[in-house]
Amino acid sequence: MKSPEKVTEYITNWLSQYAKTSGMKGFVVGVSGGIDSAVTSTLCARTGLPVLCLEMEIHQAENQVNRAQKHIAWLEEHYPNVTHHSLSLTSIFESFQNTMPPTEASEQNFLSLANTRARLRMTTLYYFAALHRYLVAGTGNKVEDFGVGFYTKYGDGGVDLSPIADLMKSEVFALGKHLDVIEEIQTAAPTDGLWGDDRTDEDQIGASYDQLEWAMRNSDASETNLTEEQKRTLQIYRKFNTQNKHKMEPIPVCEIPEGL
Repeated sequence: MKSPEKVTEYITNWLSQYAKTSGMKGFVVGVSGGIDSAVTSTLCARTGLPVLCLEMEIHQAENQVNRAQKHIAWLEEHYPNVTHHSLSLTSIFESFQNTMPPTEASEQNFLSLANTRARLRMTTLYYFAALHRYLVAGTGNKVEDFGVGFYTKYGDGGVDLSPIADLMKSEVFALGKHLDVIEEIQTAAPTDGLWGDDRTDEDQIGASYDQLEWAMRNSDASETNLTEEQKRTLQIYRKFNTQNKHKMEPIPVCEIPEGL
């Protein structure tokens, strides 16, 4: 990948300059226990500006909560500008769920509730952002944000700036190693943590991030000389890329013709 040292310095400077230009005081980051939020929060901390880390569990797996809390503790130990709140949004989520009309249990119902979790977290991030004049730092990487659209619209996709969105997942892991992110996070299987079980991103998508990176770089390739596994990976990538275009492109505007 690009030099982790140079990329780290570039993003840190970019974050500092953006905050200065925008007139905002610092950053708020949702910390999930995964590599993306760990790297993003560490890069924000390196600016020296105030950073508020939020750990927001909603029926969260214990190992995810533990990793998030350990990372935050590591950050606070190394960066005096970092503070945090550990918040349980479970009761808010359950109240929302109980307010909605009853629906038949289905995968679509579960997906809708998973997205609701992400949107409750986004709302919480912006509550604190407005309170302190902070910027909400996004944690999406290039594969998720511009390849397969693996995020929740107006959930984890609702941010002010995206410091790692031009990095492939493998590059985020390389940055995490360079930044000395705790080992548990570096070795944990990526998961969005929105389902209340132990399913990973690979379980949901059907391909690993390494495979998706390959597909993103070869999305226009002819399948003539590909292996069956490569063909399968391309089909998965193209399916997600197509069905999630609405997330990755600007909101369509109905432009009224002159003289109508």
